[in-house]
Amino acid sequence: MEYNTQLPKLEIPEYGRNIQVMIDHCITIEDREERNKCARAIIQIMGQLNPHLRDIADFTHKLWDHLFLISKFQLDVDSPYPRPNAETFTTKPKNVPYPATKIRYKHYGKTIERIIDAAKTYEEGPEKKELSRLIANHLKKSYVNWNKDSVTDDVIFKQFKEMTNNELHIDENSALTHANELKNKNHNNQTPINLSARDGGGGNNKNRHKKNKNKFKHRNNNNRPTS
Repeated sequence: MEYNTQLPKLEIPEYGRNIQVMIDHCITIEDREERNKCARAIIQIMGQLNPHLRDIADFTHKLWDHLFLISKFQLDVDSPYPRPNAETFTTKPKNVPYPATKIRYKHYGKTIERIIDAAKTYEEGPEKKELSRLIANHLKKSYVNWNKDSVTDDVIFKQFKEMTNNELHIDENSALTHANELKNKNHNNQTPINLSARDGGGGNNKNRHKKNKNKFKHRNNNNRPTS
């Protein structure tokens, strides 16, 4: 009896041992035309093993790359895509630099700071004034999202000045959106649970209760003695 520990290591275990054996056999075929037919048949089988991935872009391209990878790049067939080499899979990707900039208020995020920098470039006028008001209103919304307690407009105006270095101005006499209204908007954006669609949900229980009540009433009328 053969055990998997005694067999050669699979290059891509997700495809299984049978695909590995098919590809090893395809390498040994001397006639190039027959070898191409065998490779295309293996590609079809590999695609059938992962039908949920067919909607992914370049799905067939990835299958051919995996075919060469499983064959350890020894399979010589005509591929409809550029033939990969071993260095493509062995070369380590470059390190992605992690942003080292500090965020003054983490619950507001880095994106709002970039929006503020862009707003500073606007010329003075109604557009810049309205953009400043929208930014302040967004700060209040973010504050309510990440803090259970309500917040007054004075706190938002103070943090707005700090984040903009007092380069953007807003009329502090104008009221921002009320905190309770922001909470209600966040609550309403959540997808409601359809109880009637669930097993034993509220809608089914009401219909079942009404149906049973009618049956009970009909049974009592039939059992009532007649004079």
